[in-house]
Amino acid sequence: MITKDQVEQAQTNWGNGVVKVGSLKNDFQECESFTNSFLENLYNFQNGTVLFKPTKCAHEQFRATKQEALSYFIAGENRTCQEDKGFAIQPWTRVRFENTGMILEKDRAIAMGNYFFTDTEGNEAKVEYTFGYKLIKGSLKIDLHHSSFPYNP
Repeated sequence: MITKDQVEQAQTNWGNGVVKVGSLKNDFQECESFTNSFLENLYNFQNGTVLFKPTKCAHEQFRATKQEALSYFIAGENRTCQEDKGFAIQPWTRVRFENTGMILEKDRAIAMGNYFFTDTEGNEAKVEYTFGYKLIKGSLKIDLHHSSFPYNP
């Protein structure tokens, strides 16, 4: 059975990874190398389908491949999706999760709530999320990632 602690550790790893990506933005090769490892270690692209709907996408809202996810996180000259600006190279100094709830099963978990991204000036951006995790060889891998800004009428 997947535990709450395992999900929270996966969330911490994800948040720390996003912060690290931004810290490397001035050395694009190192940033790209780290982000590739981040995607390989935390997402399930190599084993199956990943349903990825990033926050800041309007035209190409869904990212089905690792290359499209890489484009979203760091953009760059060879980005796959032209609207990408490099979400993770903001940079962010902190990411914190507030889970509303979790569904925990033997080899699958789903978490939903808000996560908050802190910029270099201390401002926080609130984003809603749903992450699905699959247990693969003892590690949680993200196979569902949906984020959006809260409704603002």
